[in-house]
Amino acid sequence: MALVEHLTAADVLLAPKVAHKWELIDRMVECMVASGSLDAGMEEAAKAALVEREKSVSTGMEHGIAVPHAALDDLDCLKVAMGLIPAGLEFQSVDGKPAQIVILLLVPKKEKVLHLATLTEVARRLGSADFRARLLAVQDGEAAVACWA
Repeated sequence: MALVEHLTAADVLLAPKVAHKWELIDRMVECMVASGSLDAGMEEAAKAALVEREKSVSTGMEHGIAVPHAALDDLDCLKVAMGLIPAGLEFQSVDGKPAQIVILLLVPKKEKVLHLATLTEVARRLGSADFRARLLAVQDGEAAVACWA
């Protein structure tokens, strides 16, 4: 199951004006609720699970990538949002660099294999400098989703 099957243009935030990663995570979840990708009744549980996971260990990786993720009991399928922040946002990343590409994943708790497979896909695709550059150059959500196709 490809990430692109779950990412919609409405769930892509381009250069959001946020002060820190916690605000970005909130905005990304709110974006998913506003687009209808995530049921409004799950908003607070999603935010709490993401914050708990992020506080345990940062999901900031290398090369300007962060992948905040959490597993939820009552989720029916994978939910995805993306934030593209060319200027970067501090994310306590492994390499100490700010995150420019943030992929937020919410996965049904019972789908451990899906969770691992999706994290693997994200890491593999974002491992390419060319792919990251194409994502950061997009002008709208449709173009961002098309990059993953």
